[in-house]
Amino acid sequence: MRAIIAQDRDAGVDGLTLADLPYPHAAENDVIVRVHAAGFTPGELDWPATWTDRAGRDRTPTIPGHEVSGTVVELGYGTTGLTVGQRVFGLTDWARNGSLAEYTAVEARNLAPLAADLDHTVAAALPISGLTAWQGLFDHGRLTTGQTVLVHGAAGGVGSIAVQLAREAGAVVIGTGRAADRDVVLDLGARAFLDLDADELGQVGEVDVVFDVIGGDVLRRSAELVRAGGTLVTIATPPTTQPKDGRAVFFVVEPDRARLSDLAQRVRDGRLKPIVGAVRPLSETAAAFARRHRTHGRTIIQVADE
Repeated sequence: MRAIIAQDRDAGVDGLTLADLPYPHAAENDVIVRVHAAGFTPGELDWPATWTDRAGRDRTPTIPGHEVSGTVVELGYGTTGLTVGQRVFGLTDWARNGSLAEYTAVEARNLAPLAADLDHTVAAALPISGLTAWQGLFDHGRLTTGQTVLVHGAAGGVGSIAVQLAREAGAVVIGTGRAADRDVVLDLGARAFLDLDADELGQVGEVDVVFDVIGGDVLRRSAELVRAGGTLVTIATPPTTQPKDGRAVFFVVEPDRARLSDLAQRVRDGRLKPIVGAVRPLSETAAAFARRHRTHGRTIIQVADE
């Protein structure tokens, strides 16, 4: 099969190449998915798990990408709940070869059925962004109706979904980003937008939840914006500054088949819209990782047609 491989952790994006690799093995409780579309996180080449297995052993060359949408073509021993020929989408394991390949092995529990009326490119944009947004807002942030949430990076993959989910939950949403993001964020349902480049963060006042995907100085300053009893949630880095009378939570997204199905249904109902920007072939993955031209929405790799 053809796959994108990374062979040198010091080479970064320049080390990504298209290569021929053996067809993957289906371990116990795995399925083999013929990949139609795949999503990736630009920074994943810096993650330790990209280069080692769960025991810390080197596993280069490694296949990046952790969002997949495709068709089940093989079941591993003991696998239940999915069938050969079924359309599925979900997350591949952090410490195994990923989705930027024609075929990938995935634990069945990390996948959800995909309805025939959802395009694979849309489905591939949903797992990490959708689950991260949901878990950050509701599982960790405990956001409820009537509260105010500040979403950093609100035009990005995670942030744009967080804005939509929070708005539907009846929260007041304030989004941040660059000036060019303003119209996108307001159209998604945010009540207000703050330009981080213009240093408008001080205009917020107190909020119940801050959802951060940026880190750095933005994360540090956000602790001051959380009202008593509120929560600062981040996926960027463990916070070094705590809210005075609130909580601070750093988390890594976890697979959740039931929540994936719920998010997919919201997309089908028109209540949620993942923003897909460019759709590129597998051969252009390195350029997609490099992100030389900033665009709104997720870049998705189309590996095969339906």
